[in-house]
Amino acid sequence: MKAIRLLAAKEIFDLVRDDLALVEQELARESATAFAPVSEISGYLLGGGGKRLRPALMLLAAGYTGYRGRGTIRLAAVVEMIHTATLVHDDVIDGADTRRGRPSANAKWGNHRSVLAGDWLYMQAFQMALGERNFRILDILIDLTQKMVEGELLQLARIGHSNVTEKDALEMAAYKTACLFSGCARLGAVLGGVSEAEEQRLAEYGHCSGMAFQLVDDLLDFTASAEQLGKPVLSDLKEGKVTLPLIYAMENGNRDARELVEKVLLEKEFLSVRPETIVALVRDSGALDRARKLAHDYARRAKDCLNGNDTEHGRALRTVPDFILEREN
Repeated sequence: MKAIRLLAAKEIFDLVRDDLALVEQELARESATAFAPVSEISGYLLGGGGKRLRPALMLLAAGYTGYRGRGTIRLAAVVEMIHTATLVHDDVIDGADTRRGRPSANAKWGNHRSVLAGDWLYMQAFQMALGERNFRILDILIDLTQKMVEGELLQLARIGHSNVTEKDALEMAAYKTACLFSGCARLGAVLGGVSEAEEQRLAEYGHCSGMAFQLVDDLLDFTASAEQLGKPVLSDLKEGKVTLPLIYAMENGNRDARELVEKVLLEKEFLSVRPETIVALVRDSGALDRARKLAHDYARRAKDCLNGNDTEHGRALRTVPDFILEREN
């Protein structure tokens, strides 16, 4: 599996490596020229690593449609800035102390400065997007940003509740995660000037890839180490979030599972219930296999959207779902 993952990552990122280097330069330039209090935080956030999967996806989608131009670099930086803004706001809302193995922005600078830095990233991203002078691009960015905010509001309304359904979880995944993946692929299609039908296929590809990404994220909370995650394990449950593996474990009248989950939600900490107990319960219930099967289904659906395109960008896009399924952080 590790060999598959490494091959997938190599095919994806080798093809856009030079462009991603230019994206990094763009991000560094935007951060360096910002107002000093913002520059410090934005530089820290944008320099915090990450796979840059969303910019890579946008670059690959644009290449898939045959587009070659400066707009790809600018818009790839835009989607990474929007993604980073959502992360810093999420960390403030969740009271998270770590992000990607480092102190979160709110842990270093406090909530007020972090929220304002996130706001700046959003606004700067849209300012950069305006440079394309394309209303269709702005429509896509506004729509996906609005959906991500709506997804966060949906999640907040369900924090601390154990009666979250599969439908609820998939709706939140679609809004909080998949819409940005879908938007990245759609932006590449718009740059390439493809037909409406082809644009919709690429958008659906991005949506299904993003759904698989979120499902794997939920699985990793139960299967990965804190070092791999860059944050404590079972942090979602501690923050009051009931994800799909827990939903599946509590189904079919599993009274023990529901009682234990509700106790953690009430205490907002692992006091009378140990994390290992929850992990074992979820694993033994078959919930992990069920959620993993759904992630594989979304990955297959993503590949089906590509219509057998055998260009190098088409082959790279087909490896993205495999990379998502096999990732460890």
